[in-house]
Amino acid sequence: MSNKNTNQTLEATAYSEIQSILADQAEYLLGYESKTIPSSKLHLPGSDFVDRIFFPSDRNARVLSNLQRLFNSGRLAGSGYLSILPVDQGIEHSAGASFAPNPDYFDPENIVKLAIEGGCNAVASTLGVLGSVSRKYAHKIPFILKFNHNEFLSYPNTYNQISFASIDQAYDMGAVAVGATIYFGSAESEQQIQEVSTLFEYAHEKGLATILWCYLRNSDFKTADNDYHTAADLTGQANHLGVTIQADIIKQKLPETNGGFNAIKFGKTHPKVYSELSTDHPIDLTRYQIANCYMGRAGLINSGGASGDNDLQDAVATAVINKRAGGMGLISGRKAFQKSLHEGIQLLNAIQDVYLCDDVTIA
Repeated sequence: MSNKNTNQTLEATAYSEIQSILADQAEYLLGYESKTIPSSKLHLPGSDFVDRIFFPSDRNARVLSNLQRLFNSGRLAGSGYLSILPVDQGIEHSAGASFAPNPDYFDPENIVKLAIEGGCNAVASTLGVLGSVSRKYAHKIPFILKFNHNEFLSYPNTYNQISFASIDQAYDMGAVAVGATIYFGSAESEQQIQEVSTLFEYAHEKGLATILWCYLRNSDFKTADNDYHTAADLTGQANHLGVTIQADIIKQKLPETNGGFNAIKFGKTHPKVYSELSTDHPIDLTRYQIANCYMGRAGLINSGGASGDNDLQDAVATAVINKRAGGMGLISGRKAFQKSLHEGIQLLNAIQDVYLCDDVTIA
């Protein structure tokens, strides 16, 4: 059998496996064709993404080099897509809540091993986690240092992100990028925007790429009828603010609804956002998020969410939605590390298979 025929057979097998995992969602997600923002207007991921998108920008050569290393690692190397293992939940959600399902991950080395063996492009974690093993692993897998957190022990809890690490510490441990969270819509968001903007500027000066966790936090975003923290219009605006402070990559929750501006009767929107630029299909909702990332000039990676009863199907569905919308990949943590090592690797590989499968096309 020729190499061409062999590749076609493998491709068909991979696509069939994705269909099998999606089960009754397969046609809804894989067969959908978007009629909103044309994919031709998007800056889609590809092997030339750094040259095509970042080279004309104001990013210096060291940032370009670190971005290229990020894209050239793991199973997705050279594809333009990203699969990242994020483990900062020990602070954000408490160590007990995060690691009790599999206590092996109280040990930082096992976090990094999962990212490597799971074929990820990078591992994103805290100063303590990455610093404890940096000499052993920073040259083996790209490190992303998450420098701010909501420490989740002060009572009552506030929606505030405070710095736990410096840009210089990220640089010294050999990280390729830094990450930060802003709780857009919270009382503390203006302070967080100013702090993160300043630190992102310095990170770029040091040659580090920047990734922003663009999350919404405001009790008024949740009404009696719906929770608009995952509304496409509100999360899209959070993305737009994130790229404004020069986040190279945006991490955002997968949109589950729309019409947040209209529901909370605050801010400004336009009827075409809902009639022409989006529908209620998750691929279209996600494409609107991407439009707010400068039409994909800053890549959108969606988060994997909490672990549940059907993690494999949920993770693959999220990957299909992100890819077909024009996104750059998935950042999935709890679904992977709250399991055995074997099961975690299997889930990460299933996510990556979506991005490696050419038959999963842009909608």
